[in-house]
Amino acid sequence: MNYLTVENISKSYGELELFSDLSFSIHKDDKIAFVAKNGSGKTSILNILSGADTPDSGQIVMRNGLRISFLSQSPQFDQNLTINDTIFNSDSPQLKIIENYEKALQHPENTEAYQKAFEQMDIHNAWEFELQFKQILSQLKLDNLNQKISTMSGGQIKRLALAQALISNPDLLVLDEPTNHLDLEMIEWLEHYFAKAQFTLFMVTHDRYFLERVCNEIIELDHGKLYTYKGNYSYYLENKEARIAQEQVETGKAKQLFKKELEWMRRQPKARTTKSKSRIDDFSDIKKRAHQRRNDHKVELEINMERLGSKIVEFHKVSKSFKDKVILDGFEYVFKKGERIGIIGKNGTGKSTFLNMLTDNLKPDSGKIVIGDTVKFGYYTQGGITIKPQQKVIEVIKEFGEFIPLTKGRQISAKQLLERFLFDGKKQHDYVEKLSGGEQKRLYLCTVLIQNPNFLILDEPTNDLDIVTLNILEEFLLDFPGCLLVVSHDRYFMDKIVDHLFVFKGEGEVQDFPGNYSDYRTYEASTPTEPKVAEDTSKVSEEKAKDYKAEKLSYNEQKEYKNLESKIRALELDKKALEEKFNDTTLSQEKINELSLQLQGIIDNIEEKEMRWFELSEKFES
Repeated sequence: MNYLTVENISKSYGELELFSDLSFSIHKDDKIAFVAKNGSGKTSILNILSGADTPDSGQIVMRNGLRISFLSQSPQFDQNLTINDTIFNSDSPQLKIIENYEKALQHPENTEAYQKAFEQMDIHNAWEFELQFKQILSQLKLDNLNQKISTMSGGQIKRLALAQALISNPDLLVLDEPTNHLDLEMIEWLEHYFAKAQFTLFMVTHDRYFLERVCNEIIELDHGKLYTYKGNYSYYLENKEARIAQEQVETGKAKQLFKKELEWMRRQPKARTTKSKSRIDDFSDIKKRAHQRRNDHKVELEINMERLGSKIVEFHKVSKSFKDKVILDGFEYVFKKGERIGIIGKNGTGKSTFLNMLTDNLKPDSGKIVIGDTVKFGYYTQGGITIKPQQKVIEVIKEFGEFIPLTKGRQISAKQLLERFLFDGKKQHDYVEKLSGGEQKRLYLCTVLIQNPNFLILDEPTNDLDIVTLNILEEFLLDFPGCLLVVSHDRYFMDKIVDHLFVFKGEGEVQDFPGNYSDYRTYEASTPTEPKVAEDTSKVSEEKAKDYKAEKLSYNEQKEYKNLESKIRALELDKKALEEKFNDTTLSQEKINELSLQLQGIIDNIEEKEMRWFELSEKFES
């Protein structure tokens, strides 16, 4: 089933043409990744698909009634609303029903309104949907539904936007870098969710494991042309290489034919027969194909690293806390030459705090950090480049000098250096604020590396960089002779360049694991705790029991039985959320009484549903 067709769209900003005459289609159940270099117009295409922008020419033809949800890189919400208000600010009929039910729960004394809301949940089968959306909020760590948007961090806002997009249950989900600002656990959950769910996706992402495990089609914009690959990331890499090789063969054949035809043209045939006229007309096409070249310029990374002494960085019983939150507790470590360490852990466990202490931007509470005399840090932060109003790209680099030293006594001009980072003469005189997000990150990487560090610290370096630049950065880092410390949620990147991990587990615990990220996940999976084994066994037994009972129930009883399970789980979540409200020490007695009534109403409802569930469970047992 065709959902959407893009017909010959073009987009320019002033003299800059992003793309022209692009056409492709999106069908039901497609999971498409859109791949292109930074600055090619990926975000513009997503904005056009979502209706947030319009093409200069061409059109988007959509199926009638198609519901599209768009996750942008920088989502905007009403600062005065809460998370709960934002979630329910939707056209989804099921969300409206759930919202009415949630309101009815707040006023259990109004039995008529509660009964009506409860019946609507039944009629529209909204129990499973309510359970699903509460699980999404829980997985994305959006637990405080009364938190105002104005108090949320950028990462929390991105997660809220992702939750809103998923919960709205659209026909087509358009995503711009969905894994940015998610920790590794969330990324893996989302990856599994998309791989299993019946979503139609069109996304831009640099996460190559995500591309490998979720997508069934990749559309690449390369040198102004679209190429479609009906497969995942591995299939794309293999077939792109074959396509380029074939293009080179065809260009070689065209060159030979061009030489032959050029000789014929130089003889200036006098006979203007129909055949010769046709041959003359074809000559211009042959010439064009013969002179076709791939403009495959790549970022060139090179630094003049200063010598690293025997003493690098030493942590001696370092502790750090923020009020009751412990980040480090007597942490000890001595960095060695050539170490390549990855840092992983859930958001909020102190990874960025650790980096700030390492670079002397934050002092420890106790213990000491000793830094060797020869150490020169290069710190690539999440914040990126500081944009000065009306500052041009070339001016950013000239702040470090007109000429930049390279290895073996060589030097290059600021202009030449920028060309190595894919900023041509025209782009060098653009204002920094006009660059795409990926181009700004590439420029920032340039400013970090030209300072010739011997201890590189990279905090989320892969965000917004295109896949081509990522591959080049990885190759550079593999040959980098200094120390390397990386915080990244890009599992592919971590697997490729790090030798061991600092795993931040929270409460001051840091595990030094000998291996990369995939090694760690394999290790975790192979060492389950005893309670987990017991829990899994009970789940298997429970599932078998369900199947056995289902065989003995009529069709209507099976349906009721299944609905009761969903209702009970949803009510248990309501109960838990309400119980947590009692932790607020500022509650008045009147509010406590009101909450107690609501809680009792939910408990009674659960007991009623459980009784019926047991009746059906035991009805046909011998």
